Amino acid sequence: MTPERLYELYGDAHPPAAAHKVIDHIDAHARQFLSACPFAVLATTNGTSLDASPKGDHAGFIAVEDERHLVIPDRPGNNRLDGMLNILAHPKVALILFIPGVRESMRINGRAEISDDPELCARHALNGRVPKTVLRITVEEVMSHCGKAAMRAGIWDPSTWPRERPIANLSEIVRDHSGMDIEILNETEIERRYREHL
Repeated sequence: MTPERLYELYGDAHPPAAAHKVIDHIDAHARQFLSACPFAVLATTNGTSLDASPKGDHAGFIAVEDERHLVIPDRPGNNRLDGMLNILAHPKVALILFIPGVRESMRINGRAEISDDPELCARHALNGRVPKTVLRITVEEVMSHCGKAAMRAGIWDPSTWPRERPIANLSEIVRDHSGMDIEILNETEIERRYREHL
């Protein structure tokens, strides 16, 4: 496959505005989207391997410092540090943001740095917990993304959701993937443990 062949297959961006919708800052529309967004996926790379990590919190948890800078507090997780180690090696990052019930998403690309500045971290405390670090992103590209993928997936349509969990629970998956003899928990216990460490 070549770039020329791709353009032959797909043609120009459609509608024409799609080719010109990228801006380099947080405008009023992006600020409004961020204020309502409770969930995003952060993509990072170390130049060789890749990682995509979910980030979720109350709506507006990705703070807008100014039109070129965002701050994301690091909430408790599994401490694998894949994305953070990638950022130390290669600061380019990409975000895709979602609002429940809204078909369209938003994409933000930029450069990230990790900060453990006590004052900055304290400004993003939640329920008395101060994050150990925050991610500060210098925005380079912002674009809205059409809602066709969400519509095709029916992701916000409850009638398409499975009635019962269609996969094994997390403890079963981790046991099988790790090969370790770990305690198998039911869904109620898994949720209780999640809530203890939000």
